[in-house]
Amino acid sequence: EMESKVSEGGLNVTLTIRLLMHGKVRGSHSLGKGETVKKMREESGARINISEGNCPERIVTITGPTDAIFKAFAMIAYKFEEDITNSMSNSTATSKPPVTLRLVVPASQCGSLIGKGGSKIKEIRESTGAQVQVAGDMLPNSTERAVTISGTPDAIIQCVKQICVVMLESPPKGATIPYRPKPASTPVIFAGGQAYTIQGQYAIPHPDQLTKLHQLAMQQTPFTPLGQTTPAFPGTLGSVAGKQRSFIVLPLPALTVFPCICPGLDASPPASTHELTIPNDLIGCIIGRQGTKINEIRQMSGAQIKIANATEGSSERQITITGTPANISLAQYLINAR
Repeated sequence: EMESKVSEGGLNVTLTIRLLMHGKVRGSHSLGKGETVKKMREESGARINISEGNCPERIVTITGPTDAIFKAFAMIAYKFEEDITNSMSNSTATSKPPVTLRLVVPASQCGSLIGKGGSKIKEIRESTGAQVQVAGDMLPNSTERAVTISGTPDAIIQCVKQICVVMLESPPKGATIPYRPKPASTPVIFAGGQAYTIQGQYAIPHPDQLTKLHQLAMQQTPFTPLGQTTPAFPGTLGSVAGKQRSFIVLPLPALTVFPCICPGLDASPPASTHELTIPNDLIGCIIGRQGTKINEIRQMSGAQIKIANATEGSSERQITITGTPANISLAQYLINAR
């Protein structure tokens, strides 16, 4: 009964739903354009705000009565499907990937969303046709978790309605520390004794102080990882404030990450393992033609990445990432970007 009232906008309840999106929200997804958001605000009646800052992620906050939130989500879901359709017109891909949204939900409400023995989340999946996954870990420096929803726009809208019902029935317990994306640290490429930073598709010369630091580092003995040939521009970056640093070397045409081992310092942090679950219909864009994309991610991140074989009856594939925390973090970022 409560669900039907919420679905019809019969409850005059004001909710706030937070979405987590990749920073390219202002590029590949035109949701970031002022006129698009303005139109969504006017037509849905919801307040929609996009966080600012040089971050790889953005938080989109949608506030309003339940019916206004559903209208806003419908517009966002259909907008994203339109973007996918447009991007496919320039692509060789044959299967259309689903629309995917990531909600940010207080961890204290995730138990109710999952249900006893996973009963609630299973019910939502079966009744809406959407894929729903609740992250096992909280987002950094917060008490919130990411809830990933993927499917057709209609499935996503129904799914959001059911999640709103759960959130209304089970308010957060205690104080919630909201997730705030941190600014991205720009990768630095050292080539031919010069330091560069990446801006868009271009390498821009980096400020002098880093170039000098690199020149100092070049005086150290170059380190080549086992099993790899010497890079086109070998070099190591010395310790900064007593901490070991890694850097990216550019032996054209490929971009390779080489770990740094410096005299008098311990080796890299111990390797750990992280597991991700990816829907079958998205795995192709991560692997790429003949494995080109996954090999590129392995090379850029320095992590070992294993993709489990498809199992009969399962709609998901497991990805196991092994490496240092920095390797794993970069690999996750690159996989999410794909």
